[in-house]
Amino acid sequence: MMTPLVFGPPARQLMGIFHRPDAAARMAVLICPPFGHEQIRVQRFQRVLADRLARAGIAVLRFDYFGTGDSPGDDTDGELDGWRGDIHAAHDELRRLAGAPSIVWLGMRLGATLALMAARTGRSHPVRLVLWDPVVDGPAYLDQLRAAHVDALERSFCIPDRTLRRRLASDPDAFTDGPLGFAISPLLRRQLRAVAPVNVAVTALHDTTVLADPDDATTQAWVQAQIARELPVALSPFKHPLVWTIDPQPGNAMVPAEALQRLQAELRE
Repeated sequence: MMTPLVFGPPARQLMGIFHRPDAAARMAVLICPPFGHEQIRVQRFQRVLADRLARAGIAVLRFDYFGTGDSPGDDTDGELDGWRGDIHAAHDELRRLAGAPSIVWLGMRLGATLALMAARTGRSHPVRLVLWDPVVDGPAYLDQLRAAHVDALERSFCIPDRTLRRRLASDPDAFTDGPLGFAISPLLRRQLRAVAPVNVAVTALHDTTVLADPDDATTQAWVQAQIARELPVALSPFKHPLVWTIDPQPGNAMVPAEALQRLQAELRE
């Protein structure tokens, strides 16, 4: 059964959807979504995944951070510290609704980074983190959003504007205020630029599994650095056809079977 709900403190209400299994939940999963266009891109995927997990006896809560999706607030209200707190509020709500002793956090892209940040505070106690393509290099992430924005602009015109690529190459701030139609405040831009492999770390409090493309050298090196510190993290190579920053095209399915099956297996362990 799928139930929409509003939760969180009065000054920072959040919108969520709870997927309740038919029987008592044996465990629960909190989905920490990506940001912006990537969040829109995986809405259908999250719905299908949550439905299938619920049929397997796992309670699921998916939600929108403050200032995103259906939650109150403006785009420019979004920032990493507040979103980290939203994860704690969602964890508390899921624990109340599901009554399950074990809650796993599934973080996607920037949501995976936020899950790491939230886990390090020790305020909530997930039994495990599953991180899908985490963002560990903020400047590179911003550059990817900028490039995807310019690509979308070029495809929208019959005659491409050649000045767009020149601006992209010459001005690091170009197209950073609203890439792909989602506003990024100056504060959030500074926070994202401060995200780097050296200051993104897993915690010894929780087991962590990282699902990453084997060709993603940055994430691979980051995980190896965590392993060298003897932290409880495992790297699981995962190549899938989903492209985070573009709308579905041939070969870029809304709900790729490979990703759906892999995440179900990881979360049902």
